Amino acid sequence: MQQYTLSNGVQIPVIGFGTWQTPDDETGIRAVKTALQLGYRHIDTAQGYKNEGAVGKAILESGVSREEIFITSKLDNPNHGYDNTMESFERSLQMLGTDYLDLFLIHWPNPLQYRQVLNQKNG
Repeated sequence: MQQYTLSNGVQIPVIGFGTWQTPDDETGIRAVKTALQLGYRHIDTAQGYKNEGAVGKAILESGVSREEIFITSKLDNPNHGYDNTMESFERSLQMLGTDYLDLFLIHWPNPLQYRQVLNQKNG
């Protein structure tokens, strides 16, 4: 499996399985489990996809050790700000049934509520 090495030395699989529009039900669980059975080792989800529960259950049921899977999730737009982000991150860990994420991204770095604040300050 090909991997890229990030600037901090972490290796990320070149090809990942994206779960956008994957339902948070048995269909979603089956899709992620199948991806893992086929050799995918990077699973990409997001709070906004509302499927972290199915992704986590699939990983648990897959038989693939957590250490072999690179999990990415993303911060949902309404959860920006330090306290909201930290609470949101903890919820993702709970939903995914893991004690760590390999990558946690800001899904959209300029959500509407912050654009309005910036426009008022700059206007």
